[in-house]
Amino acid sequence: MSSCVTVRDVDAAKFVAAYAEVLKNNDKFIVPKWVEVVKTGVHKELAPYDPDWYFIRAAAIARAVYLKPGSGVGSLKVKFGSSGRKSSKGDHHRNAAGGIIRNCLMTLDELKITEPTANGGRKITRVGQQALDLIAGQIARNEL
Repeated sequence: MSSCVTVRDVDAAKFVAAYAEVLKNNDKFIVPKWVEVVKTGVHKELAPYDPDWYFIRAAAIARAVYLKPGSGVGSLKVKFGSSGRKSSKGDHHRNAAGGIIRNCLMTLDELKITEPTANGGRKITRVGQQALDLIAGQIARNEL
């Protein structure tokens, strides 16, 4: 195995779970008060049951921006959306809530993981890439 392991080289679910745990243990990552009652999209009826769902969403957003630099709130809303209105008329795509994604991106900006690009959207900073690749390397070596 090569010594340089990136986020692309590890399983997505393992990486998101590991990075969510890192964010949860970070004192600088502040969770808003409204996360207990907010829905993740118009296609949902209730808030998520998992108390750590906000950390998981932030980790998934960081991974998505890592894999596709220049991703903004609009493209991430489509990525995290799902089908709504399960009725006889069929399913129709519904976007995820943009406020949650925007808040996660602003928090990741404050942690210097992401930064705005000139054309809109976000990209991973050099410090953020090093942090994410470090976690990916730990996963590849089965340390996490």
